[in-house]
Amino acid sequence: MSRSRNYTGPWPRTPGRLLGTGLVRLYQLTLSGFIGNTCRHMPTCSEYAYEAIARHGLWSGGWMGLFRVMRCGPGGTHGIDNVPDRLAPDLRWWTPWRFWRLSARHSHG
Repeated sequence: MSRSRNYTGPWPRTPGRLLGTGLVRLYQLTLSGFIGNTCRHMPTCSEYAYEAIARHGLWSGGWMGLFRVMRCGPGGTHGIDNVPDRLAPDLRWWTPWRFWRLSARHSHG
């Protein structure tokens, strides 16, 4: 049994994914402690970004993580907002703005 707070399921260890998850982990180990434990979502924004990058790659997962952080501010969404297992066919690498809609589909706050 793993005791990690991040996604522990299987994911391809490609260079982009390793870089992205490494940057998220670096944030968790350094700056996260200064910002405080005030995330309005479950899982936290950094855990969401880590899993999104691990599952869907640096480009798609990075956009998902960025938009999740943007939704976390005052007046934003809250509640359970899990990373989708699969991405919809209209979520392509050349249409990153469409990743913003994922919150409306998966937030149960």
